[in-house]
Amino acid sequence: MATAVVELWPGTRVSIGPPIEGGFYYDFEFPEGERPSEADLKRIEAAMRAHIAADEPFERSDVTVAEALGRFREEDQPYKVELIEDLVRDQGVEAVSLYRNGPFTDLCGGPHAPSTGRIGAFKLSSIAGAYWRGDETRQMLTRIYGTAFHTKAELERHLELLERAREHDHRRLGPQLDLFMLRPEGPGMPFWLANGTVLLRLIEREVRGQLAKRGYLEIKTPRILDEELWHRSGHWDNYRDNMFFAEPSKRDGDERRFALKPMNCPGACLVFGSQRHSYRELPLRLAEFGDVSRYEREGVLHGLLRVRAFTQDDAHVYCALDQVPAEVDSICESIDELYARFGFDRVRVELSTRPEKSIGTDEQWERAEAGLREALERQGREHDVSPGEGTFYGPKIDFHVTDALGRSWQLGTCQLDFQMPARFDLTYQGEDNHEHTPVLIHRALLGSMERFAGILIEHHAGRFPLWLAPVQAAVLPVADRHLERATEIAAELTAAGARVRVDARSESVGRKIRDAELAKLPLMLVVGDRELEAGAVAVRSHADGDLGQEPVAAVAERLRGGGA
Repeated sequence: MATAVVELWPGTRVSIGPPIEGGFYYDFEFPEGERPSEADLKRIEAAMRAHIAADEPFERSDVTVAEALGRFREEDQPYKVELIEDLVRDQGVEAVSLYRNGPFTDLCGGPHAPSTGRIGAFKLSSIAGAYWRGDETRQMLTRIYGTAFHTKAELERHLELLERAREHDHRRLGPQLDLFMLRPEGPGMPFWLANGTVLLRLIEREVRGQLAKRGYLEIKTPRILDEELWHRSGHWDNYRDNMFFAEPSKRDGDERRFALKPMNCPGACLVFGSQRHSYRELPLRLAEFGDVSRYEREGVLHGLLRVRAFTQDDAHVYCALDQVPAEVDSICESIDELYARFGFDRVRVELSTRPEKSIGTDEQWERAEAGLREALERQGREHDVSPGEGTFYGPKIDFHVTDALGRSWQLGTCQLDFQMPARFDLTYQGEDNHEHTPVLIHRALLGSMERFAGILIEHHAGRFPLWLAPVQAAVLPVADRHLERATEIAAELTAAGARVRVDARSESVGRKIRDAELAKLPLMLVVGDRELEAGAVAVRSHADGDLGQEPVAAVAERLRGGGA
């Protein structure tokens, strides 16, 4: 691809072109005023096919750093020069490898296929902007995405999946279904609309059901706290690059700095530490739908899936060491039940161990990792191990679900922490009348509520099951004379606990049905002359079409069953 681009746009500077999940990309700096558009992708593909047909060999040569730097400076390729200089500085290399195919030579570690003729089927998919090295203070480059497969059939299957992904894209469905909107005034900070707020509350209801079932107490802690707290918790040394800070107003001599909380655990520790506790109170399970803020570069924000402001369904369990196994088992069981409820039946479990940047002793980490490993083995769960991917304060179990498109998403987590209770001087009085430090289990069943909502929208393509739909049914009067009865029916269903609305517009019933279908409402309840006479409604299902007439009481029961 880079060969074709440089041929079509002489003077283009090339930077990096790595493989990624599902394909590859290459970042270019095009000459002034010559940036290609989506329409140019077919031109690039045609030039690529010519090089594939020529079956050009990929020829490797190893050259000294000085030779490579001289070559790329002469060709006015400053990004290659910078990459080589970084290799010298960071790895002390004295030589680098170059690969050539046809007229183009690139800096690359390899290996490569023997020749261009080995390429089976490929397609360029899109063009986007990308800062050099992800730094918004650096040059904006043009990123061209593509994918390649051994056969045309494989490529076609992949493109079909991408088309389905576009149909499921929550960023398109969110505004269309009145769920949420994203605004430039608040990048990475979703605005929840009427239906989306209902969806969030329904998700919360399911989580709260698990809290009630398992003896959790719900708390709420402030969104902004003194900077000193984050020094005490360890976040300052390990996480401050991802935090937002509030400068002091300096009113009345107050020069304290505050930070928006990126995590809820320090606040929960303050709640636990505000009272004396006995061993009889443990495990003490404190849950919180906590609003947190984390700094993310604008270039990596992605709908609801990568945001700056979100809510976590957090909980912090303070317990004695011998209570840890039962608590971990209960958390895992809770996650199983919740995912099944939301329609996720393929779940993968991963144990993440100590990262390079961490706090605590080797003995504490070994004990914590062994405890989580034993829990998974006791539950008979197959699991992967992800070395070095734990949090800075402890190892964790992560739960990944597979959605309707076969994509994997990390959701729930269960983390064992011996560090933070000690940092906050948290204790409980043991049966021996001595003070002991509790073990802290951090757990989230869904993780970010915003992210989970985005995953849920895409999993169902906006066609939520009846119990989860923000609007379960639309009552559609055929003509204005049917509006009064339609309004009465809606009131009856609402009183029975259903979520319904009336389409009171002076439009044809066909138009109303079409609009309800586009809104992906599960049920449409048509009220016309025949329905008035029969004391019923004509029921139409988004999934199954016309279901015939039903009494209003039967519809109420149907909706009540769907809302359970």
